[in-house]
Amino acid sequence: MTSPTPPQAYVSPALGWLLAVPALLGALITLVLPTAQTIWLSFQSGGVLRESSYVGTANYGELLGGADFWRALGFTFSLTVIPLLVAVVVGPLLALALDRAGTWTRRAGRIVLSLAVVAFSPVAVAGAWLRGAMPHASGLVTLAEGLREPATAPGTFRLIVAAATFGVVCALAVIAFLPALRGGTPGPATLVVAVLVALAVVAVGLQTFSLGLVLTRGGPQRATETLAGLQYDYAFRLAEFGPGASVAALTGVILGVLGIVATVVAVAARLRITLTPRTTSQHETATPHPTTASYGPGTDPSRAGSPAPYGPGIDPSRAGSPAPYGPEASHPYGPGAQLPDKTGVPAPAVGMTVVGVVALVLVAGVAFVLTWPWMDGVLASPSTPAGTVAAQVNTWIPAVVGAVVSVGVAYLAALGIGGLRPLGRASEWLLLLFAPWLFVGPGPLAVANWQNVHNLGLIDTFPALIPPLLVSVPALLVLTLLCRGLAERAGGDFFGGVLLPSLPMAGILAGAVALVNAHDLLWPMLVVQKPALFTTPVAQVNQLASYTATAPDVGAATPLAVVAVALAALVAAQLLYLDRLAIRTNGSHVRTPPA
Repeated sequence: MTSPTPPQAYVSPALGWLLAVPALLGALITLVLPTAQTIWLSFQSGGVLRESSYVGTANYGELLGGADFWRALGFTFSLTVIPLLVAVVVGPLLALALDRAGTWTRRAGRIVLSLAVVAFSPVAVAGAWLRGAMPHASGLVTLAEGLREPATAPGTFRLIVAAATFGVVCALAVIAFLPALRGGTPGPATLVVAVLVALAVVAVGLQTFSLGLVLTRGGPQRATETLAGLQYDYAFRLAEFGPGASVAALTGVILGVLGIVATVVAVAARLRITLTPRTTSQHETATPHPTTASYGPGTDPSRAGSPAPYGPGIDPSRAGSPAPYGPEASHPYGPGAQLPDKTGVPAPAVGMTVVGVVALVLVAGVAFVLTWPWMDGVLASPSTPAGTVAAQVNTWIPAVVGAVVSVGVAYLAALGIGGLRPLGRASEWLLLLFAPWLFVGPGPLAVANWQNVHNLGLIDTFPALIPPLLVSVPALLVLTLLCRGLAERAGGDFFGGVLLPSLPMAGILAGAVALVNAHDLLWPMLVVQKPALFTTPVAQVNQLASYTATAPDVGAATPLAVVAVALAALVAAQLLYLDRLAIRTNGSHVRTPPA
């Protein structure tokens, strides 16, 4: 006899509202109010150097009536074209090949692609490409020579952005698409994920700043100016907060629309994330195999929930065996089918394994070639202040603190909204309260946040380096979808079925946000001017501007110790947790994943 399932402690859905309160307050303080402040500043003239005055919509009229904004908007959108194709074409195709190739090929792909994620730093990559403009440069890096002329600079810039981001875009796309392929109906799930990935790529591309500032500073003759660069020029180079805030507000409108669309798509499709069972042998299994002990006295084995009926005269204790039970018996997987292993899951066909390996080698080879300017720059990096212990402390401590706070607050809200579901089936629609800021980075709110930090007297202080964000909306979306998927199968066990299984994902997202924070250039560059407080990206840009070094210190942003720790953590997360994720839509059921 089997022991009865122990009763699960009941957790009131009302607790969901309480858990969501910190995120709502954080969004109000660091998202809603700075957005309103940005809009108000956009109706002002003046800034730091002269007194502000209300001018109504004059800033918008001048901006929309001139050529600078439209040129920057068009050029910024053009930067997203090639990365978008990589994300929605190369990414899903590689994910499909790895998914069908088997456990070890898929895991090898995850490990290889992890390198591109942990080693990517926009400032370092851009600095590496600048080496192509130096004497005696050779190879792919010499493409940077095209940045010198207005006629060739835009096209060259687009190619460099595509080359520099190929590896990381492909890696992140594969991480997103693999769980969709492991759902019961992978077609709809993959389509929804493709829409979300496409929106995310466009949104991130619209906020391109670091690459533009390092490579061209918007030149020559403003031919490569991005929206973020135009906002920075108005607000901080010319000290005109009104026009700068106008660019920020218009950019925010576009990003807000993209965020709302993404959230509506995810919620309307009933998207959720869940975990497949752990691997028990070489292949994975989702269904345990029956034994004689599974059936109580007098139980008919053919009705005991077995995956297949047992014909007359067949011993149920042998059910699930790959061998036929008699000379007349047919093979359960069809004539000539490949024998399954002891878990009952057929091994992948050799051809699919070969396809997966070839696809991985091809993509990794292309990424290696396109990343070579950075790797070559790391090998030739001189020792500069950008790589000192002080710079690393300034970089990583604020980045980690900001990540822990913003993801931690988001996790509490996700447990409340997705796990406890205070509004029942409609609970996920609460994400619409945060949706306009789903894709908003530090740029569109930079003018308002800088003014707030300045008014508090925190400019040129260490606390100012902490990103001014109390809730990570992307983490909130992902964690809510995960908690929803886990809650559906938890059977009322909130602690063991939702909280504990979702906790590793919160840690993974905190690490990801910390990496993004550490490699950000805009915010630390705005709030510190003292060299002793420079983060690594700021120190690198300062070095490039001073022309005192023979070559950019490309390796400072990714010191070996940081890369080793981040890579080890990401590989462990990929193999032990991310490889078990499955994305579902509507009423689909998680399928038994391929070997």
